Order: sequence, then structure tokens, then C-alpha cells
Amino acid sequence: MAGSEKLTTTVSTKGQVILPSAIRKRRKWGAGTRLVVEDTPEGVLLRPAPAFAATRPQDVFGLLPHNGRPKTLEDMDAGVLAEARRRHARD
Repeated sequence: MAGSEKLTTTVSTKGQVILPSAIRKRRKWGAGTRLVVEDTPEGVLLRPAPAFAATRPQDVFGLLPHNGRPKTLEDMDAGVLAEARRRHARD
């Protein structure tokens, strides 16, 4: 489908709009795809909805249980390095 080709659809009495199959296939929007609808000065914009809501660190900090002393930056660096070495040795 050429970018300049105009496609037309109709709003039903229930307010539903059918997106042309060429667009749905190109965007890989199957049944049940959630879309964000935004009213813009140029028209209506449809985008796939994010799978998860945006989360800030302060919203979730401290939610996971932890026993023992807190990890230092050195502990974390050592853990990351050990895992990188383990993965590299596996390759």
C-alpha cells in the first residue's frame, strides 16, 4: 500500500471504527491490541498502549523483601562482574 493512498472507514452507531486490514497487518495490530487515542490539531492519533504503566523507582523502592545487610556498590559491582564472567565462559 502506497503511503499516499487514502483509505476510508465509517463510524458505526456504537462509535466503533474498523481499521483497514492493510494497516492492521503492517502494524501487527491483532484482535485485542490496546491503542492509545490522542486528539491532535491534525487529527486523531492511534498508538499501541504500553504493556505496563510507567513506574518510578520511588513507587516500588523497598517492596521486595530482603534479609541481611544492605549491599554496597562494591558488592553489586562484584556480582555483575561475576555474572559477566560466568556468561562469557559459557559462550
